[in-house]
Amino acid sequence: MAFDCYGDLVRYSMGTHMKTTVEIADPLFAEAKAEARRRGTTVRALIEDGLRRVIADPLPTRYVLPDLSYGTGGPTDTWLRATWEEKLEMIYEGRT
Repeated sequence: MAFDCYGDLVRYSMGTHMKTTVEIADPLFAEAKAEARRRGTTVRALIEDGLRRVIADPLPTRYVLPDLSYGTGGPTDTWLRATWEEKLEMIYEGRT
């Protein structure tokens, strides 16, 4: 969703306004002032536009690995009873 600095901003800004204080790191604020100047708008308009974009963009859902299990799952009784040396033999069986 794009907002130009006048038309859309005015439409979405109608209604009540709340005055608040936001702490912004000095280097970021300097960049924001320069960007606002380049765009012919205000830092306030940049902040409002950024907030609208973040709010409109839903958070990504948490990625869940697909179940790529083979067979019925879980270790076999043979594996569970095996010693470490026997497990190494099973793992490397057929390799030279």
